[in-house]
Amino acid sequence: MHTVLVDLVSVLIVLGIMVLVHEFGHFVAAKLCGVRVEQFSIGFPPRLFGVKIGDTDYCISATPLGGYVKMTGESMPGENMSMDGADHDTIAAQKADPGALTSHPRWQRIIIGLAGPCANFVLALGLMTGFYMLHNEVPLYEDQPVALDWVLPGTPAANAGLQPGDHIVSFDSIEHPTWEQVYEHTALELQSISHGSSIPVPLVVERGGQRVSLTLQLAASPKDQDFALTDIGFLPVFQADPVKVSSISPNMPAAKAGIEPGDQILSVDGHLFHGTESVIAYMQSRKGAPMTLLVDHAGKTTTQTVQPVWDTGNGTPAWRIGFNGALPPFRVEQMAFPKAFKESVKFNRSNSLLILEVLQRVLTHRMSVNTLSGPIGIARETGMAAETPGWEAKFKVMTAISLNLGILNLLPFPILDGGMILFLLIESVIRRDIDVRVKERVYQVAFVLIIVFAAYIIFNDISKLPIFAQTRP
Repeated sequence: MHTVLVDLVSVLIVLGIMVLVHEFGHFVAAKLCGVRVEQFSIGFPPRLFGVKIGDTDYCISATPLGGYVKMTGESMPGENMSMDGADHDTIAAQKADPGALTSHPRWQRIIIGLAGPCANFVLALGLMTGFYMLHNEVPLYEDQPVALDWVLPGTPAANAGLQPGDHIVSFDSIEHPTWEQVYEHTALELQSISHGSSIPVPLVVERGGQRVSLTLQLAASPKDQDFALTDIGFLPVFQADPVKVSSISPNMPAAKAGIEPGDQILSVDGHLFHGTESVIAYMQSRKGAPMTLLVDHAGKTTTQTVQPVWDTGNGTPAWRIGFNGALPPFRVEQMAFPKAFKESVKFNRSNSLLILEVLQRVLTHRMSVNTLSGPIGIARETGMAAETPGWEAKFKVMTAISLNLGILNLLPFPILDGGMILFLLIESVIRRDIDVRVKERVYQVAFVLIIVFAAYIIFNDISKLPIFAQTRP
């Protein structure tokens, strides 16, 4: 059962590693540039114990939320966890100190600022590369005969006459293909199609004991994205069993209908689905119409009617009823390094673009800030990943958090690394330092805004907890 303890322990471990890696990036860059690092702490004050080597105090501190690096010359409010900046005499003395951050060229300070986020990006890339090399979880359906669980309306598959339940026994020149063969063959065909044209692919499907010949028209996609089988309308039979609920979102239609983790969804409006993706695709095609679910709860079958809601969470607005399905069966495959690295780059690129899209939607008021998650929301995600069977969810959550930390720190906002870099770029253009009093006021305002925003996000997280969600009308 999901517990607060699992959430707490998992988020402390994950955030601790991510922040520590981020600060280690700053630390290495500062050392290489000759900046004096006064303290490198694992955890936040108070200091427990440590050892001083050269100019640096390497220590363990009491609050296990990552760590920090204290460099000589960090003088703005918010740096080193203080609202106060250094006085003018101290700042002047630091500029004359060859080991101080402020005495070094601006390009070196920019490198030091970039090093933290870059360390997070390297970690994200390394995590997924290692995952693909050592424990890549490949769904078993990829090696299975091609059986359609659902066909997306308005797609090439639907236009060709394919129907849910069809078994493709011939795909172009391939007899009795597997899903992996269909994917690879289609991807190759699409690469040979020029924009605006299409090619016919002959199919033979088995339907109701009879064989039916069809023709699938493959057209070049105008979208600059990796090919997916859903692009042509295929949704596979992911598993032999019905969809099993792994978790429920509070105050959503599934929770209000009494559906619980462990329940099986035997059918939706009479359709027998064998994958969460099929249920989601069917729900989107219905555009919010009520659905009748046949649910198996501990051996007892009940019928529940749910009304999907339009939800803008998770970065993608869609109709949702608020449940996560259990992962389909998988096998473990170990990729060679070149292929693993390529897949890691692909995964990190797509997730980076998703993060940037979410930020754009929030800033342009196309998405509510209430959809963002803070420490409590992150804790729930890490907790669910920790309890999900297999390693895929764990690695992907850690990678996503590392990417988020890197990207958010690059935002051009004072206190963040991106804010410091922005000031340095402006000073490079005007060829003089911005008045320290102006900097201090900007940093003080930014520090207060971040504290207020963090408090709002945490309050928003708390309001989403099941104990509070259940008290709402």
